[in-house]
Order: sequence, then C-alpha cells, then structure tokens
Amino acid sequence: QVQLVQFGGGLVQAGGSLRLSCAASGRSFNYAMGWFRQAPGKEREFVAAISWSGGNTYCADSVKGRFTISRDNAKKTVYLQMNSLKPEDTAVYYCAGRLSISDTIAADTRDYGYWGQGTQVTVSS
Repeated sequence: QVQLVQFGGGLVQAGGSLRLSCAASGRSFNYAMGWFRQAPGKEREFVAAISWSGGNTYCADSVKGRFTISRDNAKKTVYLQMNSLKPEDTAVYYCAGRLSISDTIAADTRDYGYWGQGTQVTVSS
C-alpha cells in the first residue's frame, strides 16, 4: 500500500513554468509512476509516465518537448517539470502509481491503482 501526496501547482502566466512533486509513503518505491490531468468537463487524460528505474519515460504528444517527468527514488518522489505552459494546460493534475514488477510504463488510468489528491494548475493567457 502506498499513499501519494502532491505538492506544487498554482497560477502562472502563459509561457511560464511550474514543477509538480508527488511524494510516496511506505518503505519501498518500486512503482511505475504517471501524471494525468483533468480539465472541467473532460475526461482524465495521460500526461507523462516513468518506469521504476527512471530509465523509461513517455510523454503525451500535447506536452512533448515542454514537460519532463523525472523521479528521485531515494526521496520516493516523482516530478513533473512543466515549461512553456499554455492556457490549454489548465487542469487538475494527478500523480498515479502502479506496483512495478518490470521496468515498464503505462499510459492508461486503468493501469494505476494509487492516486494523489490532485493539484490545480491554471495558466492565464
């Protein structure tokens, strides 16, 4: 069992940057991690994922080149660095974890069993 607590988010102007953090509780951090977001009236969508080792990462096309996912296993924390933010990036962002038995990543919400509390990111034009 793992609990995920998110930090960061807030209001930023278009073109600005934010960094989200997601800290895991528990003794181990052998989880593949992901970031998802949900805008009002829309379904939750995949943003980025990273494997347990950090060796495999994948970002949605909509954020590729602007967002970077990374992790620090010693701190049991995963990060989402968001640069060149656009108004369409406005959403509630969620981190998610799935117990990893191989160094794989996942991009579907159904693959994740643990979720953070969500944090609002608002990008003004």
